[in-house]
Order: sequence, then structure tokens, then C-alpha cells
Amino acid sequence: MTPQEMEAEIEDLKADYARLSADLEKLVYVGGRTEHNEEELERIAKQIASLRQQLQQQKS
Repeated sequence: MTPQEMEAEIEDLKADYARLSADLEKLVYVGGRTEHNEEELERIAKQIASLRQQLQQQKS
């Protein structure tokens, strides 16, 4: 994966994270089940961290 592709993937994941975070807030407000959203947010955060690490290694 090229650095540009990694950066684009990170931006996509950040958009997904923001959307899920907003959904989670709504679920909390109405008393819905939040476990799935919390797990998905954690998974996305790990993916972003991994891609950032790979990108940093390529730049070094």
C-alpha cells in the first residue's frame, strides 16, 4: 500500500469513527445497546493506529 493510499484509508476510517461516535451518543441518549458500537470504535481506532505506524515506518 502506498503512503497516499494509507492516508486515504486513514481519512476514511476517521470518517467512519466520527459517524459511529455520533451513533453511540444517540444510543446512550435513548438507552440503547452500545456494545457493538463500542467494539467497532475500538477496532477502527486500532486500524488507524496500525496504519499510522506503517506510514511512519515508510517515511523513516
